[in-house]
Amino acid sequence: MTKQIVTHRDAINYTAGRMALAGGLTALVTLLFLLSDLGADAKALVPVGEVQHASLIVAVGVSTVLSGALSYRSAILMRQLTLTRAELARISRTDPLTGLLNRRGFDDAAAPLLAQAAAAGQRVVALMCDIDRFKTINDRYGHDAGDRVLARIGTILSDFAEANGAVIARHGGEEFAGLMVGVSDEEATRYAQALCKLCSTDVAGNDVAVPVTMSFGLATHLPGGDLAALMRRADQALYRAKDLGRNCVVQIDELEAVAAC
Repeated sequence: MTKQIVTHRDAINYTAGRMALAGGLTALVTLLFLLSDLGADAKALVPVGEVQHASLIVAVGVSTVLSGALSYRSAILMRQLTLTRAELARISRTDPLTGLLNRRGFDDAAAPLLAQAAAAGQRVVALMCDIDRFKTINDRYGHDAGDRVLARIGTILSDFAEANGAVIARHGGEEFAGLMVGVSDEEATRYAQALCKLCSTDVAGNDVAVPVTMSFGLATHLPGGDLAALMRRADQALYRAKDLGRNCVVQIDELEAVAAC
C-alpha cells in the first residue's frame, strides 16, 4: 500500500527512506560486482586499470538503473496525478444526479463554443427550460420522486445533446440550459418542440407515475452579445412560455417573441 504523504515531516521521512534505499542498493551492487570481477582477496594486487574499469561500469550501471527506476516511478505518479486532476475537473463540472454539465461546466464550455461559432460564421441559439410545477411534484410525491424526474429529464436532454451536437446543462434546481450551433431559428424551434413532446411524460417509481411537462425558451445569439445577455433573453422567453400556460416553446429575437405551443 502506498504511503500517504500529508505533512512536511512525511515528505522528509519519505525522501530519507528513498535515499537510504538507493545508497544501500548502490553499495550492495558495487560490492557484488567488485567481488565477482576482482575477487574476494582484499590484499590481492590488482592493476589500477582494472579497478578504474570496474568502478566506471558500476557507477554508470547503478546510476542508470536507479535513475530509470525512479524516473519510471515518477512518471507513473505524474500520470496518476494527471488522471486524478482530470477526474476532479470533470466532477466539478458535472451534475451528479443527471450526468449533465452543471452551471460551471456550461459556462466553461459555452465561452469557447460561442467564439468558435463567431469565427466560423455559425448561428447559435440558446435554450432555457424547466420542469413545470416542480415544487408541486416534490410536495405531492416526495423528493425521491423529484430526483427521479430530474434524472429522467436529464437522460432525455443528454440523448438529444449527443444526437444533435448541442451543449446542455443542469443550470440549477429544475432549470436546464443549452446551446445549439449552426441551426436556424426554425430548426431550433422544431428541435425544442420535439424535446417538449419527449419531456411530456410519466416518470414511474414506487408504484406511482408522476406526470411531467416542461416549458422552453429560445433566443438567438446576437453579434457583439455575451453569454450572460444571451441566457437572460432565453430566460425571458421561458417566462413567456410559462405565462402562455406552460408545456410549450417560445422563441424570442431582438424584436418579438414567437410562441409555438
